[in-house]
Amino acid sequence: MQSKPRTTEADPIAPAYDRNEFRFGFTPQAEIWNGRFAMIGFVAYLLWDLGGYSVVRDVLGLVSR
Repeated sequence: MQSKPRTTEADPIAPAYDRNEFRFGFTPQAEIWNGRFAMIGFVAYLLWDLGGYSVVRDVLGLVSR
């Protein structure tokens, strides 16, 4: 079984732009950045909650004082 030789040509399927650049609209880049910001927000809330400043926990009455 022979394989094709590798070429230096750009892959026609791969996007010609950077996946990490910030682009507005419904683009894959926007979804990547949205996910990153959501992860940062989730970790920030967990740290805030561990610090004892939880609003959600107090409003829902999940833990009695």
